[in-house]
Amino acid sequence: MPYSQFDRHKIKMKPLSMRENKVLIERDRILPSEEAKGLNANQIKQIKETAERIKKAKENNRSIFLAHGAHTIKNGLAPVLNKLMANGWISHLATNGAGIIHDWEFAFQGESSEDVRGNVKRGEFGNWEETGFYINLAINVGAFEGKGYGESVGAFIENEGLTIPGDEDLVKRITDNPETAGSAADLLAIIKRFELAPGFLKVQHPFKKYSAQRTAYSLKIPYTGHPMFGHDIIYNHPMNTGSAIGRTAERDFLTFAEGISRLDGGVYLSVGSAVMSPMVFEKSLSMAQNLALQEGRSIDNHFIQVVDIQESHWDWTKGEPPENNPDYYLRYNKSFNRMGGAMRYLCADNRDFLLRLCLELQRSTSLKP
Repeated sequence: MPYSQFDRHKIKMKPLSMRENKVLIERDRILPSEEAKGLNANQIKQIKETAERIKKAKENNRSIFLAHGAHTIKNGLAPVLNKLMANGWISHLATNGAGIIHDWEFAFQGESSEDVRGNVKRGEFGNWEETGFYINLAINVGAFEGKGYGESVGAFIENEGLTIPGDEDLVKRITDNPETAGSAADLLAIIKRFELAPGFLKVQHPFKKYSAQRTAYSLKIPYTGHPMFGHDIIYNHPMNTGSAIGRTAERDFLTFAEGISRLDGGVYLSVGSAVMSPMVFEKSLSMAQNLALQEGRSIDNHFIQVVDIQESHWDWTKGEPPENNPDYYLRYNKSFNRMGGAMRYLCADNRDFLLRLCLELQRSTSLKP
């Protein structure tokens, strides 16, 4: 049945420079040298255990994941993430679509986080030209180039632009290479619709030192994006192309799963992600475990540290609470508790956790002979 569809081309997009933002990255950024202030002795003890697990995983060349929600970026923690990556304490980062967007907006204009309530009432929420146009364009070009979702945006920031292929190259790819025909055809349609000239499109990112995606790309560390269709403001813009989202996000999912296949003896940090992190993790672990068992081994010796600000009154080291206990409905804890290995839950602000973790890892490094 041909249901009617909303026409995004009719939306009046506004310049991103007109938007009032709550977070200014140069004012609100968190530096690795800052002190975590809201932690008690038990929380610090738990973070020290996590640091020791990471240290051991690094020594054994095992996966060290940091999966996080958008607030980790919006809270200005990119400099801390960059420090962890630069020192080799993280081998894979993952976030949702909103995390990708906040990171890009900080790199592009140094500001992010709009007034959702007020802007929805005015019909302005998410209807910003540069965010929708450039991020979608980077993903469309990235799909054509065989990049993942996060990789496409990270490359766009690092290179301060991207290359628009010419019509002849696209047509040749459509006719000669079945594997890239779809992405080439989609990109060709985008180029025609928006009258894009072939060649390098320069887009300056004056605040790119605050981008975690850019740092990951430059260090060749996977930073995978795991969007859910319709969840993010880039879907408002007519540049948005579902096939490009699907191709790049699928690539990132499989990159994520490949990293999970090396998690035995490794560490998985889930910081402020109630949905994306546990859902992507459990499918990836099941796939990785399937292959491991075929090879006569299993993924059992992994450490999972879950961090959020929701209080939990259950000792998750004892297993799963009964259904009449409210903690049973802390879905992310329950999901990770079912994933084998050792799972810990820490109720803490993501700023305090990552700052203290960075400090503990630096201490362990400085104590080396």
